[in-house]
Amino acid sequence: MRLLQSALSLLVLCLIIFQTTQSSTPINVWPKPINFTWLQPHQATLLSPSFTITTTTTHHNNHHLSATITRYHHLINTEHHHPLIPPTINLTTTLPPLQSLTISITNPGTLLHHGADESYTLTIPNPSSAPHAMLHAETAWGVMRGLETFSQLVWGNPSHVAVEVRIWDAPLYAHRGVMLDTSRNYYPVGDIMRTIEAMSMNKLNVFHWHLTDSHSFPLVLPSEPRLAEKGAYGPHMVYSIEDVKRVVEFGLDHGVRVMPEIDSPGHAGSWALAYPDIVTCANMFWLQPEDRLAAEPGTGQLNPLNNKTYQVLKNVIHDVTTLFPEPFYHSGADEVIPGCWKTDPIIQKFLSNGGTLSQLLETFVNNTLPYILSLNRTVVYWEDVWLDDIVSVPSKILPTEHVVLQTWNNGNDNTKKIVSSGYRAIVSSAEFYYLDCGHGDFVGNNSAYDDQSGRELSDGGSWCGPFKTWQTIYNYDIAYGLSEEQAKLVLGGEVALWSEQADATVVDARLWPRTCAMAETLWSGNRDEKGVKRYGEATDRLNEWRSRMVSRGIRAEPIQPLWCIRNPAMCNTINAL
Repeated sequence: MRLLQSALSLLVLCLIIFQTTQSSTPINVWPKPINFTWLQPHQATLLSPSFTITTTTTHHNNHHLSATITRYHHLINTEHHHPLIPPTINLTTTLPPLQSLTISITNPGTLLHHGADESYTLTIPNPSSAPHAMLHAETAWGVMRGLETFSQLVWGNPSHVAVEVRIWDAPLYAHRGVMLDTSRNYYPVGDIMRTIEAMSMNKLNVFHWHLTDSHSFPLVLPSEPRLAEKGAYGPHMVYSIEDVKRVVEFGLDHGVRVMPEIDSPGHAGSWALAYPDIVTCANMFWLQPEDRLAAEPGTGQLNPLNNKTYQVLKNVIHDVTTLFPEPFYHSGADEVIPGCWKTDPIIQKFLSNGGTLSQLLETFVNNTLPYILSLNRTVVYWEDVWLDDIVSVPSKILPTEHVVLQTWNNGNDNTKKIVSSGYRAIVSSAEFYYLDCGHGDFVGNNSAYDDQSGRELSDGGSWCGPFKTWQTIYNYDIAYGLSEEQAKLVLGGEVALWSEQADATVVDARLWPRTCAMAETLWSGNRDEKGVKRYGEATDRLNEWRSRMVSRGIRAEPIQPLWCIRNPAMCNTINAL
């Protein structure tokens, strides 16, 4: 009897799973819009062969918007996407084709800064009553998001488009980003641009460019050309002024801000190749018997007690803020390692006279932060500058109105510490958003891997392992445990791809489709209208979206076998309910 009851319970659960799968939307939009209405009987009609996109504001003078309209007009007319599972909708032959999409914009000249309005309203009527779809947005950036949504409502060859659709949409979080480290390994400009293109497809809007680190200094700067001449891996592995301009313009054409990071005073070993006198512990072995000199190979930190440090650094800051119009400037300040500073004789004398390591960092911040602010920038630091247990600075020199802290340790606990003190936060928790994790450690001669039981490497062999699955990322709530007022200080989040074990050959698969998971949660959340997490139905939609991304040239890795995609109810688990 108990066996029969168990079998019946399992049957009921499987039926529920099947019904849940079957009730999902028959057409895919990623990230899922905030409000999506598609009237029954879920009809679609042909897209006219002469389909056009027009604007009611003909003289908007926004060349980024013009580039976007041209790009989407071509994509919509030529993509002919074939879904993995054809939508179960009414492909009627009685409706006339949809002739055009008309765009109206309230403020076409609004700049792409933090907090720019990205909302839009999209209406695709029954062509029998109106042959033109309408897209309205406050800004050009909202238009870009709406055009992406419209493009995903078109499929097939000949092209069909869903009709009697009404969408109102806007992001939950204003800051939705990808951090890419191009110092540890070099990424050609084309791969960076493809990454930005994929970000735009997913309605992400901040490309956080970690340009420099101890490993290389690939950015060519007019005032300090020696830094790249000496510090880049080679003359073919640099980012010229023209390269930067291309990336910044390409970003704006795709609704993506490019936020530069010049990490300092830590992670600065590459500076020593041009200016050895301003860098402590450069080119030393990172694990000393007495004291660790760096978080990882290689070593080197800027010397806060050397006046020349600030002469060079201010030239760098000036050039970077000139090259990048983005109002956020990321100044790093993570992982300042005490042992590195202690190798310098001048610093040794300072410490022996009663000075502290935190006072050294305070000296550095006091000599750089006011200058960055004078250039009309908001300064972003990694959380370490304020939260590190050994080397950190007090709140009094980090004004909350001018400083944003990016958190990467201790998950929601550090986020809460930051916002509870009035700071704005960008969340990149390593436990959820570090995409390099789970591929093992990159240092050699490591006996930890000689373990025949396998127990010691259950974390994937790296400090932040295991691998962060898309489900882990999708289910992360970046404002968990915060009050309503505290949550308002969370600007958003960024996944981070550090490049110890990544370069252009793997960048697509490391980023996508896991980054898609974050993109949806920061755009429209990870819960349905009843407040239940929607990772179950998200699986089917993410499979379809990943397939469309691949057809667009993004080499996103698969999340399931094709068999599961075509038999979705058969690949669910009981405990997923």
